[in-house]
Amino acid sequence: MAKVRKADRLHLRISADVAREIRQHARSQSKTEVCGVLLGSEAEGLTSIESSIAGENAAQGGAHVTFTQDTWEHIYKIKDRDFPDARIVGWYHSHPGFGVFLSDHDTFIHKNFFSSPQQVAWVYDPHSDEEGCFGWDGERLKRLARIDMVDARGGELAGGSGRPEHGNSASDGPDDIDVPRKRPPAPRKDFDDFADDDGGDDLSRLTNIVFAVFSYLAVFALGALFVWYLFPRLVAVPVNPYTGQPIHSLEEIEPPKSPPPNASSSKPDPQKQAQPNPSKSQRDDAHR
Repeated sequence: MAKVRKADRLHLRISADVAREIRQHARSQSKTEVCGVLLGSEAEGLTSIESSIAGENAAQGGAHVTFTQDTWEHIYKIKDRDFPDARIVGWYHSHPGFGVFLSDHDTFIHKNFFSSPQQVAWVYDPHSDEEGCFGWDGERLKRLARIDMVDARGGELAGGSGRPEHGNSASDGPDDIDVPRKRPPAPRKDFDDFADDDGGDDLSRLTNIVFAVFSYLAVFALGALFVWYLFPRLVAVPVNPYTGQPIHSLEEIEPPKSPPPNASSSKPDPQKQAQPNPSKSQRDDAHR
């Protein structure tokens, strides 16, 4: 790879119309990522973005986007027809609700399809209205510190547009109401001040692992509660071994009463009662 300038020295200039087109494209699909290419020119230390082409038929997902073969065919068809002299100086994609950064998948796309030293990656979050751009710093990608936005209508005299005054009269419809523009969020400190891109990738990977672990634990807990309430549960009930009835206390367990041991000897013998008692004369005859 050719020698690449430092990202903080790379000067990026983007047209305000292009920035507006990127925002409108991203807001059209606020739940999935969108992508496109940036067209313009490159000079010594300066990358100028003058137009863009939306990437149609891209493989879109909630957290990733991929340029397909149909996407590249559409891009080159529009480029050859409308921008024959322009160069592809980078690409853009949205991060709906994720913030401005380059994931491992985004870094793979940039390294394989936009590896020129001055090609950039523009990222826009339609939920927070935050945007930023990344460029090469040696073998790594870093967020650019200097971005200039150029208004093509700059120099136009105030009041020289010839447009009527916009008022809030009673005849104005709902579409004519002047809605105040949402205040952009305060700029955040660049994460590159604390760690390089490798550290950011490790942090992102660790965050994904922790999120996956807690997701599995939550699913397991919900499944356990579902089984506990849906299926019958075995309950151990103590039973009296002598009567077979359930018992509630140890006092109810009493063995059956057995007859006393001398009860049989106290009963009279019927054979002895039937034998007659011989008289004295009969006993004397028996001795003779």
